[in-house]
Amino acid sequence: MTRRTLALLALGAFVTTLDNTIVAAGAPSIGRALALDVGALSWLALGYMLPFAGLLPVAGALLDRRGRRPVLTGALVAFGAGAAAGGLADAAWLLVAARVLQGTAAAFLVPGLLSLLRTNLDARGRTLGAAVWTACLAAALALGPALGGVLSEYWGWAWIFFVNLPFVAAMLVLLPGTVLPGRDAGTRAPPASAMVLVTASLVLLTTALAEPRLRLPLLAAGTVAGVAFLVRERRAPDRLIPPALTGNRVFAGSLGLQLLWGLGISGIFFFTPLLHQQFLGLGPAGAGLPLAGVAVAVAAATPLVPPSVARYGPLRTVAAGLVAVGVGLLALAAVNPVPALWPRVPGLVLIGAGSALTVPMTSHALDVVAPRYSGTASGLLTAARELSSALGVALIGAVLTAVRSARLEAGVPAGPALAGGYTAGLLVAAGLTFAGAGLAVRVAGPRPARTSSPHDKRAVP
Repeated sequence: MTRRTLALLALGAFVTTLDNTIVAAGAPSIGRALALDVGALSWLALGYMLPFAGLLPVAGALLDRRGRRPVLTGALVAFGAGAAAGGLADAAWLLVAARVLQGTAAAFLVPGLLSLLRTNLDARGRTLGAAVWTACLAAALALGPALGGVLSEYWGWAWIFFVNLPFVAAMLVLLPGTVLPGRDAGTRAPPASAMVLVTASLVLLTTALAEPRLRLPLLAAGTVAGVAFLVRERRAPDRLIPPALTGNRVFAGSLGLQLLWGLGISGIFFFTPLLHQQFLGLGPAGAGLPLAGVAVAVAAATPLVPPSVARYGPLRTVAAGLVAVGVGLLALAAVNPVPALWPRVPGLVLIGAGSALTVPMTSHALDVVAPRYSGTASGLLTAARELSSALGVALIGAVLTAVRSARLEAGVPAGPALAGGYTAGLLVAAGLTFAGAGLAVRVAGPRPARTSSPHDKRAVP
């Protein structure tokens, strides 16, 4: 059971992340084949991102209420159908519809698979499973752009969708022997009004980040829906998010950690290839290659996570990881004015190694909730990560753009002006990451005193 669960987690983390990064790399080829402009191409990402981010809390609740195996089976079939339809699409609307189907399926797949950490594994297994999940995420982030470019150039852009199908088939084979067929006892159907409000709020807020012309009305509408959801949750007896989660200090703190983590690091990763091209003069492939070093560092440091958790506790391990990431960001900021790649490598490696130590951020949050709420908890943790990632790109982008514009007006050349904006973004990201480390220590509380062992001769009978 443990090995099958780890294999299912690894495949799911890899394919749901790969599906986004690989499509971004193949977008130019798709645009040429289907005569799409830049605005239409952006919907290849939005079609996946909007249902994924918006449905996560609802999907987690439905997993708990309806049972994991039937929901996961349906989600895998839908994900595979979306991949096949995307590869066969000959019009923009068909391709976007296929992406919407895949994003909807991924919203159920990710929390459903993460909930297996709580239901299928013991405490040590959860730490290992979370580490496997994080390592596969990092591998997909690093390999996606390169694989998308190779497939688009030599096999045709349709294969960036068809490549998902072997992963789906393997997961369907593993699923019956890994996930129990029934649903958890004591769960009821999720309230429809709460599902509509939270989904509308998240979709509107996420769309606002991608549509500058409609940003203010979308933000207003998303905020109103979000406030209505919170008021409804506070007053209604049938809550979408159970009080056992909202009143759990460790779980709430973990949500805050996910938000600070996403705000700090996502925007930096998004703008790093742009800096490498426009300031360092690297080509598209070379600009993304240094990020592979981050993935390698994550994989190399992952074996350190279990002994660190055993010795220092999960949240102090997370705090140490966030401090390492923050120091890595400061190291990048220190060498950023130098128009060379190699001085940046130590900072990138430190960011990757520190990221590995943040794995217990998810596994420990699931440790402290009841198994019957694991789907809801996984959905909320993933929603916090996805929304904060989008907000992080917007935040770091705003900082970078403001500083870059000010430097251009002062007569600084374009490349150094962009580097100045990127440095400001690094400093903001480091501050957010250090704030996350402080929150982790605060949630962890004081270190427990050493307890006497029954074999300790000084123990008092």
